[in-house]
Amino acid sequence: MSMNENSPGSFSFPTATRRQMLSRSAVGFGSLALASLMGRDLTLQGATQDPLAPRLPHFPARAKRVIFLFMKGGPSHLDTFDPKPLLTRDDGKPLPFAKPRVQFAPTGNLLKSPWSFKQYGESGTWVSELFPQLSQRVDDLCFVHSVHGTNPAHGGAVLKLHTGSDNFVRPSMGSWVSYGLGTDNSDLPAFVTICPTLAHGGINNWGSAFLPATYQGTPLGNASVPADKAQVKFISNPQLPKEIQRMQLDQLRKMNRDHQAHSGPEASLEARINSFELAFRMQAEMPRVEDLSQESAATQKLYGMDNPTTANFGRMCLLARRFAENGVRCIQVTHSDSKVQWDQHSDLKNGHEKNAKEVDGPIAGLLYDLKERGLLEDTLVWWGGEFGRTPTVEGSNGRDHNPEGFTMWLAGGGTKPGYHHGATDDYGFYAAQDKVHIHDMHATILHLLGLDHERLTYRYAGRDFRLTDIEGNVVKEIVG
Repeated sequence: MSMNENSPGSFSFPTATRRQMLSRSAVGFGSLALASLMGRDLTLQGATQDPLAPRLPHFPARAKRVIFLFMKGGPSHLDTFDPKPLLTRDDGKPLPFAKPRVQFAPTGNLLKSPWSFKQYGESGTWVSELFPQLSQRVDDLCFVHSVHGTNPAHGGAVLKLHTGSDNFVRPSMGSWVSYGLGTDNSDLPAFVTICPTLAHGGINNWGSAFLPATYQGTPLGNASVPADKAQVKFISNPQLPKEIQRMQLDQLRKMNRDHQAHSGPEASLEARINSFELAFRMQAEMPRVEDLSQESAATQKLYGMDNPTTANFGRMCLLARRFAENGVRCIQVTHSDSKVQWDQHSDLKNGHEKNAKEVDGPIAGLLYDLKERGLLEDTLVWWGGEFGRTPTVEGSNGRDHNPEGFTMWLAGGGTKPGYHHGATDDYGFYAAQDKVHIHDMHATILHLLGLDHERLTYRYAGRDFRLTDIEGNVVKEIVG
């Protein structure tokens, strides 16, 4: 290569064939492949100008987005989707095998379910009378009856469910999804959590931990705020018109760029710049998505917004659908309150009936609406709590925490509809057949989104981290 004296500032290149060019470039195609792999790593580590730009999955995805319906407190699988005839027969008798070595609270003899079960749909799925409307959608659901975790306490179990770890601060699943896939709408966050709980892990459940801050979840309100009052904090700036805000951001970006030119790239500063830009763009887009007046009266009724019992959770589910169709990758909807939740250590009947009445219609409406709009095919819906409940009684009429075996279900996004995987024992205490750990659930959800949980890593403090740590297997049987 030599300077062309007749053209200052330009270069003239010696002629070479394509074969010669590749052979002279280190080791030819091998170096190109390596450069491609390194380029993807750099992209995933946030080296691009827009860390939330859409990225290709590791392999063809079945789902483009996930909606997680989190039932805070631990709904009882024994009273919802996992009936046990022997539990009914042996009500009041001692459990005929050993209880777990570690328990949250002492429990007594067996306690039958106070609700009856019936079979529904072509799949013949057993559903309790707690869910009369959801029972009509069972042929769209894929049940996993053998989920198990490792922690009988809410704090550890909730963190495990959200982050894959029950004792360390780790990035949340939504943050990992955002990191791996980016967003389909640059004017909205990749990860939104609607009315999340502030207890048992709090912001760590939607935080990005050591991942760049760009990937953390954006909360709308919290569990103590009614859904119609929940919104992103400081979404508007009534003191300054948008033109002035834009000028301020441009000047701030220039100052930050000048700083980086002298001190070198700083990931935290880059993340801060991008968060300012996203917040500016969200001022217009977020209120539009949250404006449910655009929805017809029939749609609002479908989600139960005409009923005081279901209006709050119905609004959250309708918001989830609107975020999903507007390019948000991960949407979490939390059902929780400060009084009852799903944590019935006592008064099981009244507590579970209250909770089920609030969520049954809205969840059924969400599934129907997604399917009618063609969204269920590439939207993965995930339902569950941090654990199940014991078949043995706590006090006189409650159930204790039970991480040893419980039920979750999935819908859409490449899962097998009307399918049942795994089983608990005859009384519902332990996962007994085709056991599925929380790490396995995470691995499977990432797989449906086109992400290999073993390849989705981030180097921090001298080691590569991932959502499933060093565990997790894809439950291939539930993939359609």
